[in-house]
Amino acid sequence: MPQPPSVPAIDVDAVAEDTLILDVREPDEYAAGHIANALHMPMGSVPERIPELPDGQRIVVVCRSGGRSARVTGYLRQEGLSAVNLDGGMRAWVAAGRPMTTDTDAEPTLI
Repeated sequence: MPQPPSVPAIDVDAVAEDTLILDVREPDEYAAGHIANALHMPMGSVPERIPELPDGQRIVVVCRSGGRSARVTGYLRQEGLSAVNLDGGMRAWVAAGRPMTTDTDAEPTLI
């Protein structure tokens, strides 16, 4: 996926609890800690898994710092989906004190 010139972004504080979050990080990053109820779809699998994404619902795309998610956001928008990039990624999420979870009993961490 080529880097888009610019994509719309959303600030961490503007993300509502019921927002659809698409986490495009690698499996180990996601397993270490993620936003509760986020849909995990590593960046490389997005083109083949695009049918899993809902039409007509805004999707907030996240990665560690915002680079990969910006590329995915641009791609999704080219495909006609309503996507925005989480400004600053998971780093900004954690810095804002927003909660993370894991699928195990492990303490969530950002890697």
